[in-house]
Amino acid sequence: MPNSKITGVGMYVPEQVVTNADLSKLMDTTDEWIIERTGIKERRFFKEGVDTVSCMATKAAKIALERAGKTAPDIDLIVFATLSADYNFPGSGALLQRKLPFRQIPAFDVRAQCSGFIYALSVADQFIKTGMYKNALVVGSEVQSNVFELSDRGRNMSVIFGDGACAVVLEATDEPNKGILTTKLHTDGHFAEELYLEHPGSRRKQRFSPDMIEKGELLPYMNGKLVFMNALKYFPEVIREGLDACNLKETDIDLLIPHQANARITAAIQKEMNLPDEKVISNIHKYGNTTAASIPIGLCEAWEQGRVKDGDLIVMAAFGSGFMWGSAVIRW
Repeated sequence: MPNSKITGVGMYVPEQVVTNADLSKLMDTTDEWIIERTGIKERRFFKEGVDTVSCMATKAAKIALERAGKTAPDIDLIVFATLSADYNFPGSGALLQRKLPFRQIPAFDVRAQCSGFIYALSVADQFIKTGMYKNALVVGSEVQSNVFELSDRGRNMSVIFGDGACAVVLEATDEPNKGILTTKLHTDGHFAEELYLEHPGSRRKQRFSPDMIEKGELLPYMNGKLVFMNALKYFPEVIREGLDACNLKETDIDLLIPHQANARITAAIQKEMNLPDEKVISNIHKYGNTTAASIPIGLCEAWEQGRVKDGDLIVMAAFGSGFMWGSAVIRW
């Protein structure tokens, strides 16, 4: 069976930079409070009429395709990870498919939230390994700044998240021990309501009402302490699971790219894995938590900075809503 390897990566973030000082004018918070709890200094917010989930993905995809030496007609499959699709339906994958001269290829969304990119990468990898497709485009794109309330009521979550997109080209390869060596995926739905957005959903006869707005039922909810504790448990566990499957050790890691959920979580993972700063990607201070886009954005920046080299062992890992978590072990 062929392996699949990443041959191109491109990112796009909106132009609007929102600092902690900007948010302190809208809610009872400070730069110091946000940095101490999250490590975030600024994030990007989309501009209405300019940035959409699919438009941002298109801009990122163009860069990824160019860097891979591919054109849109070369792509056989689009797997689009997002929790903030342009529409309730159809998915943003279909919207991306029409924005470039892609053929009438399959294009679908994956809803795995913060673990979305790992899940989408794994799905595309399986299609390539079976020989069904040769070239896939895997995307993570999110617009989240408009789902949170920029107020004291929404403060605990609204300071964390940002908007952005990244895309990678995944290509079949016969090179031995190159590309995606393994992916490991997990879910524990018992904790679904500990990090979720209930409305507007399909559980009630009336999906939307003024009463929901007044009660804050249209705002996401997060049990921050529980999410933090589980992330500290499952991040290292799923990283080691992936390494064990490949007969590798923590000392073999050249670059770890964790989902950017919280700087304290990243620091804890780094300490447990005994990795130096130069082997861990941390850019949450610039972008906040961009959910499905956070891991590929980290990869793209690392590649652009020359931190990703041929033969390097790259490990990606994520944990988030669902609870869902996963890892990918890649030989570049």
